[in-house]
Amino acid sequence: MTSQTHIQKVRFLYKTIFKLHKGLPEELQILGNSYTRDEFKRHKKCTNEEAAVFMSEWTNYAITIAEQLGLKGPKTGTKKLGKPLNECELELFRDEQLHQLYELMVTAKSEKTDKEM
Repeated sequence: MTSQTHIQKVRFLYKTIFKLHKGLPEELQILGNSYTRDEFKRHKKCTNEEAAVFMSEWTNYAITIAEQLGLKGPKTGTKKLGKPLNECELELFRDEQLHQLYELMVTAKSEKTDKEM
């Protein structure tokens, strides 16, 4: 049994996330794919410590999405996508991360408003 290199693990996780996004509603799939692509690009040159945290958090994200979607898509999962962040979790974010989260919220709300019109 051969162990995977770090690059192989990153690629596998990246591809897995995009496969999982296929089970999301179209507007969330587009938003999720764009955000995922940007985050993976931003972390290409990160330190080993940052890479460990990055991989752990994105693996947890993939597990959460898989559980919420279910094995056969949205109709077999929990029906609720996402999870709320509590105040303690938000306090751990850096300013840059809070800004990204805010931009994501604004984008998601504007797309929702556009669809309602």
